[in-house]
Amino acid sequence: ALAVPQAGQSDLILLRRIGLVDPLSLDDYRAHGGYTALRHAFALGPAGVIREVTDSGLVGRGGAAFPTGRKWQATASQPDHPHYLVCNADESEPGTFKDRVVMEGDPYALVEAMTIAGYATGAHKGYLYLRGEYPRALDRLTHAIGQARARGLLGDDVLGQGYAFDIEIRRGAGAYICGEETALFNSIEGYRGEPRSKPPFPVEKGLFGKPTAENNVETLVNVLPILTMGAPAYAAIGTGRSTGPKLFCVSGSVDRPGIYELPFGATLGELLELAGVRERLRAVLLGGAAGGFVRPDELDIPLTFEGTREAGTTLGSGVVMAFDDTVPLPRLLLRIAEFFRDESCGQCVPCRVGTVRQEEALHRIAERTGADAAGDIALLREVGRAMRDASICGLGQTAWNAVESAIDRLGAYE
Repeated sequence: ALAVPQAGQSDLILLRRIGLVDPLSLDDYRAHGGYTALRHAFALGPAGVIREVTDSGLVGRGGAAFPTGRKWQATASQPDHPHYLVCNADESEPGTFKDRVVMEGDPYALVEAMTIAGYATGAHKGYLYLRGEYPRALDRLTHAIGQARARGLLGDDVLGQGYAFDIEIRRGAGAYICGEETALFNSIEGYRGEPRSKPPFPVEKGLFGKPTAENNVETLVNVLPILTMGAPAYAAIGTGRSTGPKLFCVSGSVDRPGIYELPFGATLGELLELAGVRERLRAVLLGGAAGGFVRPDELDIPLTFEGTREAGTTLGSGVVMAFDDTVPLPRLLLRIAEFFRDESCGQCVPCRVGTVRQEEALHRIAERTGADAAGDIALLREVGRAMRDASICGLGQTAWNAVESAIDRLGAYE
């Protein structure tokens, strides 16, 4: 529970069991409200579950913020069968660790949430695509799935309701690109982890060419409180367009790094205060390597999808990295550029070439400022624009975000 500084606080929703409940014990999970949401789901029926999730205003927590109810409805209504449910647990955005904490500390919650999602979308098979670097999460989830199966909570007849559902874990092999949903499908199918062109979208032709609902861990576990407290009560948390609680991964120059749960609408400053931000703050990176920097005088940005968008930055998956003035920005940007060059799958030219050109330019100006850097900064803008406009997937489209924001908002090379 060291990763959860708020552990034990009574007002927590998503994190309330972490650090208090034995993650290996199904009985302990049930004693703390486990499997009440699934019973609610069976009482509502699949269409009723989708209606609740839609009315709650839940949107994807991985960064794209797509409405979950719409995705489920689109999958459920496809005439082609079988349908699949995929849980994206390939959490590889630098600075993100919320899904890991949830899987290690509350694994049955994810098993229950996947079962509900499968029931709602008409899927009988769920794939849990787990980041290969998470051995403890693998152990805990393998154990939880085995226990759930032994107790009739997974398998041919879940809770005696005549609904069959089972979960298979597939491990990633270290590719950041496999967190992109269609590259993830390719990986499960045994092909190279490369994104597919859209359309067709996964809800029509996803895993094995069949209708597929794909959600990440944090999105799925939100379904449990939606069903137990009801959509109106859930939607009352947060703001009008960003509802519910959100998990934030706070790291860097803070006294209490870890994962924090706050309702949408809290400000960046309030979150950093909770984490104990240190003196001489230089910059905050929002959204991880694919996100953007903000200045220390912009801490009143509300942490909502619309609030960060209006401020010209992104919430992404909830990464908040604080940097004090001991951190050399050019080195940091170079590190981010190296990451994208390494992780580009090489399928499309803008990203394959652009990420290399970006890194080369940042190398050249690592020690330069002002007029000496001007030529390379112009080149960076041109390359960045090409990547953003023409890349096939989010990796290339966002590879220039952090660099651009460091140049324009922080004056990194002035």
